Amino acid sequence: MSDREIDQQLVERVQRGDKQAFGLLVSKYQRKLVRLLSRMIRDPAEVEDVAQEAFIKAYRALPNFRGESAFYTWLYRIGVNTAKNYLVSQGRRAPTSTEVEAEDAEQYESGELLRDNDTPERLMQTRQIGETVNAAMQALPEELRTAIVLREIEGLSYDEIASMMDCPIGTVRSRIFRAREAIAERLRPMLDVAPDKRW
Repeated sequence: MSDREIDQQLVERVQRGDKQAFGLLVSKYQRKLVRLLSRMIRDPAEVEDVAQEAFIKAYRALPNFRGESAFYTWLYRIGVNTAKNYLVSQGRRAPTSTEVEAEDAEQYESGELLRDNDTPERLMQTRQIGETVNAAMQALPEELRTAIVLREIEGLSYDEIASMMDCPIGTVRSRIFRAREAIAERLRPMLDVAPDKRW
């Protein structure tokens, strides 16, 4: 099952009144949306506020989501529009265009990596983040570590992981979610040290 199909199932669950399903979508895309918005808004606190507002707007608009585009592409548009409106309301000029078009939203992550300058500071920060992620993964319980490695490093689908780990797909999703949260918790202090750097 593709990411888009998983998202569509979660959307349909939200449309039937399952608020936890929306929580899973927020967990999956929050950091990605924050990184996107930080390209338009410099203050990290403002970025967090705008991201939260974008998710609230998305939640309210979700009953009308029909799946013509991928969920993240749709969320991307809401996020960009929310950021532009916020900048205008603050008396700041909204960018006339963003560097990434909505159709390219799915590839935003990889394109962003290609544009980064390999300054000594950036390389050092990347190494520190890598070491922190590795340490956080080593500290995970075995079943969480296995699930996150199979998903993020091996690139397996949720179905494949469920089959390999001999457990229901919901358990796989839960383990991956918990692993991501544990790793993010270890990375948060690093973001506080350098709030202008995003990960």
